[in-house]
Amino acid sequence: MGDGQEGRRRRVQHLVERREFQAFIILVIVVNAALIGVEATPALATNHAEVLRWATFGTVMIFVVEVSLRLYAYGPQFFRSPWNLFDLAVVLISAVPGGSGYSLLRIFRVFRVLRLLSTVRSMRRVVGALVATIPGMASIGALLGIVMYISAVLSTELFGEADPEHFGSLGPSFRSIFQITTGDDWANVVAGVASDNPWAWAFFAAYLIVATYIVLNLFVAVAVEALDRQSDDSIDGVVETVDEVETAVDESTRTVLAELAHIRTRLDELASVRSHDSKCSVHYSVVE
Repeated sequence: MGDGQEGRRRRVQHLVERREFQAFIILVIVVNAALIGVEATPALATNHAEVLRWATFGTVMIFVVEVSLRLYAYGPQFFRSPWNLFDLAVVLISAVPGGSGYSLLRIFRVFRVLRLLSTVRSMRRVVGALVATIPGMASIGALLGIVMYISAVLSTELFGEADPEHFGSLGPSFRSIFQITTGDDWANVVAGVASDNPWAWAFFAAYLIVATYIVLNLFVAVAVEALDRQSDDSIDGVVETVDEVETAVDESTRTVLAELAHIRTRLDELASVRSHDSKCSVHYSVVE
């Protein structure tokens, strides 16, 4: 009975791993995303409330069946994958009833759209690269925070009297420095102090070069490096898989050739025995 259940698990696993099945699930996710958009449009949601309700129910049931099949196919190994846990959490949230007491959880059902991240392999690779950049991003973020803090303190000391609104204390200075970092109307922020201190343009231009054009671009560099590393790891994984397949084929070929050689040897021995028996029969007939 155990072998029968294991066979059924393998068949279900083969089903959920088929490209056609995954393409169907991606299509359902896209349709569900469109339904969520319709729900957020009052006019459409009111005019097509019944159709929308049944369509949403149908997509959620498909998600439930899909996750149930994967749970049955992989067993305890299902919970070892973070993506599987993410899918399970999204499906559980999707199954929350529509009562007012569950309104907050119903809001989170919009995360059903994020199932595209776990279903589409290229998106999983991008997310994996972003997760891998977290240590580097944290270091760069700390560096940017230090630069902004030093600049806020300096601007408070240098320009607090000239423009108390933007640089009167550390709080407004930090807010103004952040605005300058994002490039949001930073020229008007600087213009208030530049009228009394013409050299202020040089100070803020130097800050922009360091914070925006150097430090912020480090984020992009770390992300690109992580994506390249993910691509290299994928290529290495494919190469290792190909090497493993070639090794297995070589071993199988050697085994088959050895068996064929053994069979040929046995056939030669049988042929020699039959030839010897024939000669003995002829000799016996001549003697008689």
